[in-house]
Amino acid sequence: MSAKLTILVLTLFIYVLIIAAFNKARVKYSGGKVGDVINLILITVVLMFLSDYVLLLESYIEDNILFTLQILFRTTALSFLAYGGARIAGR
Repeated sequence: MSAKLTILVLTLFIYVLIIAAFNKARVKYSGGKVGDVINLILITVVLMFLSDYVLLLESYIEDNILFTLQILFRTTALSFLAYGGARIAGR
């Protein structure tokens, strides 16, 4: 197993743990600001997951486009978190 594949499997395990924990918390704390923050975190984690796993398309897409997609997903995730956090804090 290559080092790249090992790292991807490890990060997949971490992402699954985070998503499972926050999904369970979302059910318990539905509604209100806490529920909104949990939803923000879940969406951010999913977008970060996509940015990490866009590397699996390496054999089909050029490196420049892959890098652009990674940066796009990460920027979208952090922008969504910042905008949503500011919106929740403003209530």
